[in-house]
Amino acid sequence: MSDSAISPAPVTRPGWRFLVAHPAHFIALGAGSGLSRVAPGTVGTLWAWAGFLLLDPLLDATAWGWLIVATTLAGWWASTHTARRMQVADSGHIVIDEIAAFWLVLWLVMPTGFWGQLVAFGLFRLFDAVKIGPMAWADRSFKGFGPRGGFGIMLDDFAAALCVLLVIALWRF
Repeated sequence: MSDSAISPAPVTRPGWRFLVAHPAHFIALGAGSGLSRVAPGTVGTLWAWAGFLLLDPLLDATAWGWLIVATTLAGWWASTHTARRMQVADSGHIVIDEIAAFWLVLWLVMPTGFWGQLVAFGLFRLFDAVKIGPMAWADRSFKGFGPRGGFGIMLDDFAAALCVLLVIALWRF
């Protein structure tokens, strides 16, 4: 038996077939938003923003809290599985981390208008991209292909969300 029969080839650019091959892929790739060839993290965050605006009239604060917890736990599982299958420790195509973390940001800064949401979006993308301070620590400390790696995929975006919330709190103060 050859090594390729035991371990599938790495998936560097997932497509629609990969997306629907397993529920974890669908979740981790943000229902397809992570398939973008250009800036999948930004596309995933835009998807999160649109989803938030669609769901917000239907959910109260408690329901949002539970949805964010459920999305985080499902994202941890899905990220762990998908990273292992892709053989990439933290693929940019995995965007469930952006979705859950940006939902947290929006949930905590609302009510705010378009410009407040746009500032939150810009800050989130900035902190997620630059990976300084707590984001760099989380990104460095939790690499791998098991549950620890899946946790790390989620954690660095929650660190970015925390930084956004701190900046917005200082701005409002």
